[in-house]
Amino acid sequence: MKRYLLLLSTIPFMVSCNSQTKKNTTKTDTTGSDTTKNALNLPVPDTGASKTKFSKVIGWPADKTPVAPAGFTVTRFAGNIKSPRNIYIAPNGDILVVLSNSERNTKEKIANVLSGKDKAEVSGSSANTVLLFRDTNKDGKYDLQTTFLSGLDQPYGVLIIGNSFYVANTDGLYVYPYQTGDTKITAKGKKIVELPAGGYNNHWTRNLITNADHSKIYITVGSGSNAGENGMEHEVRRANILEVNPDGTGEKIYAAGLRNPVGVAWAPVTNALWTAVNERDGLGDDLVPDYITSVKPGGFYGWPYSYYGQNEDPRLKGQHPELVKSALVPDLAVGSHTASLGLTFYTDKKFPEKYQNGAFIGQHGSWNRSVLAGYKVAFVPFKNGKPAGKLEDFLTGFIADEAKGEVYGRPVGVAVANDGALLVADDVSGVVWRVAAK
Repeated sequence: MKRYLLLLSTIPFMVSCNSQTKKNTTKTDTTGSDTTKNALNLPVPDTGASKTKFSKVIGWPADKTPVAPAGFTVTRFAGNIKSPRNIYIAPNGDILVVLSNSERNTKEKIANVLSGKDKAEVSGSSANTVLLFRDTNKDGKYDLQTTFLSGLDQPYGVLIIGNSFYVANTDGLYVYPYQTGDTKITAKGKKIVELPAGGYNNHWTRNLITNADHSKIYITVGSGSNAGENGMEHEVRRANILEVNPDGTGEKIYAAGLRNPVGVAWAPVTNALWTAVNERDGLGDDLVPDYITSVKPGGFYGWPYSYYGQNEDPRLKGQHPELVKSALVPDLAVGSHTASLGLTFYTDKKFPEKYQNGAFIGQHGSWNRSVLAGYKVAFVPFKNGKPAGKLEDFLTGFIADEAKGEVYGRPVGVAVANDGALLVADDVSGVVWRVAAK
């Protein structure tokens, strides 16, 4: 009973959400669109079918870049920096690059956690720094680079509201004094929200976003395990998007059952909050699909009891059927084990019309799969605030040799700069790529 009550403390009561729940079978609408019906046929889960193939990063040759569609140019915006993980565009146009988790986890450590042999957290060391890049003459090249803020603890999300600069470290939300145009913060930060630190594999990330009137801040917190194997008493306030006031008060769970929500963005037209979610491992090459989805306030998205709606995880079969019944179906599947981390909507006019209002997704790439998946930036067109076409490749060429598992880099955060270019953080190669329309 104690364990059940602790679980309920992490999940809003879902009775009011039942009317929103989509019927889910192994064949579901994966687009969220009323006009496009791409059926998703999920394979049968197999707990004995889990495979691993770890990529080996070899770095980018000096004369090579990722590949974008015809009509675009790809250049190095910044390089030789330690693990650029996330990108934030300040209101004044400054580009803030968050450096974090610089060392890859060992293959043995991840495999042991997945198998349950080792329940310790899996995390690497962190650069613990935010860099500032400023392009004063608007030529697409920075002419000022500074160490904006250092001494952090595995940072990921950053945010500016008025005269406050927020950082989501793995252990909490911190706020610092800030003035527009500042190139460095030296003041000591104040922790205003305590967060559970670390997590399974790369679930240490905590991302941030605010609403239009800056009255609320949303914090993503991934699960501490793959599928609840350590006990749900260790998952309090995890696998959630939390909502707080700018001073850190008034915390509530905005949405739950999101295994590892990382990318967050507001969709054009509908102004709905969307997130990119990494789903669970250990059920085979093609389960479970990562996804992007609109986030319904009070919604429950299944983790750990079910996936992609109401498909039960066989490892927790029969547990909490009332929660499984309430699980919402995500809007769009984006591939199993792709580690889809970055998410941004293209609201500028510089790219061709097909890209305007569409979503770009940074896919860091797989390890729990026999064949590499992800390792690219994907794109999906939107219309009236909903996906309106199939997922397609946008920035590719990260895989150097599929058979050997060699990759040049791994894309993570994506952001649209004020000049309309798409910036892509490639953490393992230490590069920020700039993709611009010719």
